[in-house]
Amino acid sequence: MDLFSAHSTLLPIPIEDGELAFLEQLALPYAPQQVFARLQAETDWRAEQITVYGKRHFQPRLSAWYGEASYSYSGMTLQPLPFTPLQLELKAAVELASGRRFNSVLLNYYRDERDSMGFHSDDEAELGPRPAIASLSFGEPRTFILKHKRLARTLKIDLGEGSLLLMAGTLQQHWRHGINKQSQPCGPRINLTFRLIEPLA
Repeated sequence: MDLFSAHSTLLPIPIEDGELAFLEQLALPYAPQQVFARLQAETDWRAEQITVYGKRHFQPRLSAWYGEASYSYSGMTLQPLPFTPLQLELKAAVELASGRRFNSVLLNYYRDERDSMGFHSDDEAELGPRPAIASLSFGEPRTFILKHKRLARTLKIDLGEGSLLLMAGTLQQHWRHGINKQSQPCGPRINLTFRLIEPLA
């Protein structure tokens, strides 16, 4: 029996030009704190450099890429490490809750309030025209912000311990998303974004 009696169904969030659904806590056989500690210890964290407006910068967080396919964005190509046993368990739980299939995961480690994610869309060709991306969070809650590319629309969602957010449909075509730095101190957070990488013709 699962440790949690959390609701197991993703609930739709009304949004223009895309699909969004949220689950406050994904049912898992481990406490979220256990998952965080194992991810922190078992992941091959790296400080990656990306290209922004022609200049190379270190990302303001640590990251890692695991799965079955390589992935290119912001001027770099990530070669996958094989899924760990814990990642496979998390992937299976995310696939069960979302009804989607995934073959890769990007992990981001936000060490404190100074780490962040710049606003962007996950619209790389290998994700397909209507990608489904499942975002699973552990550790300190952070505010996930979506901004419409054309309309004056902003949506904020607090991603807490064990929460699952599914972005799908045409969302990446019309919205950018990110996580700002914070002025108040906060503890570390680990986020996993499960993706399906499609072979390019």
